[in-house]
Amino acid sequence: MRIKTKKLSKWLDPELIAKHFALKFGDHGLSWLDSDGKDNGEWSILGINPKEIICSRDINNLNIDNNPFFKLEKIDRGFWMGWLNFEAGAYIEPKNPWKNNEISTLWIASYDPIIKFNLVSNEIILEGTSSTEINKFEKIILNINAEKEKNSIKNNLKFDFSKINLKEITNEFETNILKVKKLISIGDIFQANLTTQCEVEALETYSSLNIYSKIRRKLKAPFGGIIINNSKGINESVLSTSPERFLKIDKEGYVESRPIKGTRSRHQDETQDALNAIDLITNEKDRAENIMIVDLLRNDLSKVCEIGSIEVPEILKLESYLKVHHLTSVIRGKLKKDKSWVDLLIACWPGGSITGAPKLRSCQRLFEIEKNGRGPYCGSFIKVDWNGEFDSNILIRSFIVKGKKINISAGCGIVSDSDPQNETEELKWKLLPLIDSLK
Repeated sequence: MRIKTKKLSKWLDPELIAKHFALKFGDHGLSWLDSDGKDNGEWSILGINPKEIICSRDINNLNIDNNPFFKLEKIDRGFWMGWLNFEAGAYIEPKNPWKNNEISTLWIASYDPIIKFNLVSNEIILEGTSSTEINKFEKIILNINAEKEKNSIKNNLKFDFSKINLKEITNEFETNILKVKKLISIGDIFQANLTTQCEVEALETYSSLNIYSKIRRKLKAPFGGIIINNSKGINESVLSTSPERFLKIDKEGYVESRPIKGTRSRHQDETQDALNAIDLITNEKDRAENIMIVDLLRNDLSKVCEIGSIEVPEILKLESYLKVHHLTSVIRGKLKKDKSWVDLLIACWPGGSITGAPKLRSCQRLFEIEKNGRGPYCGSFIKVDWNGEFDSNILIRSFIVKGKKINISAGCGIVSDSDPQNETEELKWKLLPLIDSLK
């Protein structure tokens, strides 16, 4: 497969181009893997008018034809972007209980050409197999009137927040923390990533792209984006402002994972903000939790990586974002020659940072404690490049749109010495900025 590239002489914000192309081709199948132009966030990638779509639904039907991993193994070479639900774990460990979810378990599409934005150098690059299609996209972009597009962006979106009862959410979350701590105290599990969710409803029918534009202005992140599925009466979208990479494979077969564990809120006062960061870096609970997940991922990677290749070049590194500080570690390895990116996904699914340890036992206990299925939340956006390079995020800080309803979730890692009040406060640090981004 010969890939042609063309660098454009014009720079426009990805948002303007996404809106323009959505009006021209329709927003069904639009995939925009967005970023923040900072560390690990150099590129934003837009796919529109997909050439092929593969979808899997209903985890109650576990036959091979419905298996998302089987479908992923069969995709042709090309440029693919999509999402995979947390509950796809049902196909890996069917003996474990998993809640069904109304959002597609797998949705992935191929695009040709694609539009790449270098957010550092402000360059737009078109990539694809057809010079004719690349020239067509170039002509469309060069004819975009930036001022006209900016004026067409709707900012006055309104939502009903009345169903959110923060006191009820935090009280229930605190009760569930105590349940997890009891399980830990009897040796049933060591750690679990407990989550909760709330629902917002749009007062009118808004495009998911307009909703993402509103969120993006307040919450940019290195592994964010939006994917829209508006087909055959289905109206579902996944919007993300995730700071966490799940798995990446480069063209030489080297694997990287960047789990996040440990969070503190940012503060407007620089001194207090620095103290919050210091408290995170030095906190024994947060450090132990992060290291526990590093060990879990090292074990997962060892199933498909070459013996002796797994290393941890960065551990307990402070990463600061607009609303929170995080502790991030980096695990790397070399994929075995007879293993693929799908084998890697299967070995590591669901991600250790959003499940717990031992992973399968934690998933079972979370099934019992949490009210609803997670769906794409705690799943992944996934991308497969022309040359087979693979990248994915952990879908935290995410919004799941179904019609007018928007589901927002957040969670915390619970260990033996977790303080329920502190964990509930952390939940609010994570949940409130997501809710506020819609206001």
